[in-house]
Formats: sequence, structure tokens, C-alpha cells
Amino acid sequence: MANKKLKLLYLAQYLQEETDERHPRTLQDMIAYLERCGISAERKSLYDDLELLRLYGMDVQSVRGKSYGYFLGGREFQLPELKLLIDVVQASPFLTQGKSMELIAKLEKLTSRPNARQLRRQVYVMDRVRTHNERLYYAVDGLHTAINDDRKVTFRYFDWTASGGKSYRREGALYETNPVALCVDRHYYLVAYDPAIQDYRHYRVDRMEELTVSDRPRDPLPADFDLGKYVRRIFDMYNGRTETVRLRFDRALINVVMDRFGADGHIHPDGERIAVTAPVEVGPTFYGWLFQFGAQAEIVSPDAVRRDFARHCQAALSAYPDA
Repeated sequence: MANKKLKLLYLAQYLQEETDERHPRTLQDMIAYLERCGISAERKSLYDDLELLRLYGMDVQSVRGKSYGYFLGGREFQLPELKLLIDVVQASPFLTQGKSMELIAKLEKLTSRPNARQLRRQVYVMDRVRTHNERLYYAVDGLHTAINDDRKVTFRYFDWTASGGKSYRREGALYETNPVALCVDRHYYLVAYDPAIQDYRHYRVDRMEELTVSDRPRDPLPADFDLGKYVRRIFDMYNGRTETVRLRFDRALINVVMDRFGADGHIHPDGERIAVTAPVEVGPTFYGWLFQFGAQAEIVSPDAVRRDFARHCQAALSAYPDA
């Protein structure tokens, strides 16, 4: 009798896991499945059960013809959405390869087994630099909890050594700070308020260890903090002063130029090239970005920025005196 009461649950699970538009299942398939679960069923009762599932809100559909059967149509996530989510998981350098594959396996359960096999065939984790910190996933969750609950956090913070080991700052003593926000570029960063300096600091989350959400309430935060402005600054870690710079690029770089400057830049044709006038934070980060284009890009003005970039290039070349 108990198994009889479970019949609807097993049937719903079967439709979720085994069927989709391209893989309908017949009533006989469902009867065989229920028998494997220790439940006997008749065709007439299944008609009633499928109708109950429709009334409950499941999108149970039927097809006629050579492939006659039933399948679950609408799902919370459609296949293209799952493919997109899997692409995002694969592209995340702040997830370890093990955690990426674990999340992908969970995403696969949101569709039918036949579609999951299709997703699995598409899974290819590229040979990219990934975080070494397996606990990052849980550290991010803990930081979100602390921010939402207005709590301090404690952690140990380290730098990598030349030999691949860890060198703990403050000789391994715990940091205690006031978490404000989490930001993502290629890595997760914690933005935290330090009342001792009445300013903000940021920390790479993958270089935190032993992170704990404290019982101590977070210190009051200044009301005038502009998170967006701070994030733009920390994502270019070695920025310098902001200057309005005029540049020229080969026309072949128009997509790159639009990606970099977008609405912040005044872009117009300049003979065979493209002229761009935009505010940039001049310094090693910007110079490194520009350097990759070689003779296809040029700083036109101001002269001081042009000279500074030339010195930056000369310093790089000085490492190759015999070349």
C-alpha cells in the first residue's frame, strides 16, 4: 500500500529523468519502470496519474505517430540555458577543476538523461590556470553570509612563494575585518572596511584560509562609499593617474577598441586608422594592454604619456640585451 502512494512520485521522477521532446516514453515503458520500483500499475490508472501531474503543474505532453508516447515539456531550465550555465562554470578560473565537474554534474540533473549525455559530450575543461584553493567555493558562501548578516570575518592570508609554497602574512596571525562586498574579475575579491585607516582594503579570496564568520557585529560603514568606483580601481591593480589620452589604432582592431572603451571613448575614423579619445588610468596595466598590439596602436597625446609609454617599452626590451 505504501508503494502505491509513492507511484505518482516515481512517475514524476521518471518523466523528469528519462523523457524529453526527442525521447518520449510509452505507457508500457512506465509500467515496466514502476514494476522495477516494486509498484504494479495498469494503463488506465496511468492515464489518471498523468492527468494529476498535469493538474499539479508538470508540462506532461503526448506525441502521436511512430514515436507515440509521453514526455515532460517545459522545465525550469531549458537545454540552451543549461549549456550556457555549463559554459560559465567551465570558464571560471576561481573554481577548481574538481568543483567545476561537480557543479556540471548537478546541472545535468536538471534535464533528461539523454540531454545530459549531450551536455556531457560537450564538457571540455580547458587547460587554464585555475585556483588551487578547493575551499574557495565555501569561503565565498561564508563571506556572502557574513555580509548579509552584518558580521565580521576572520581568516589567515598568504602569498605564494617562488617554490610554490605559502608564506602567511602577519606570521600566520588571524585577520579580522568587516566584509562589504564580493567582486569578480578573473578572481574573487573581498572588499572590506578597515576602521583603523578609515578606508577600504581588498583581499583575494582564493588566498584566504580558515575563514570563519564571527559572532561579532560588523563596524558601521561610511555612508558615502561608492562600490562601483572602488571596483573599477581594484580590477586594474596597478593603475596610475587618470588622463584623457588620444590614441590611434589600425582599423582591424575596431572590435578590441569597442570592447575596451565602449561609451567612454570618442571614436572616429582618422585616415586609414581609428582615432580614440578616452579617459584612461595610465600605468603598467594600461601600457601592458596597449603593448600587445605593437605597431598597430599608438599613443598620440599627451606627450608625457607618450614618453612614459616609450620608457615602459624600453625597460621591457632591456631584459633582452642580446636579442
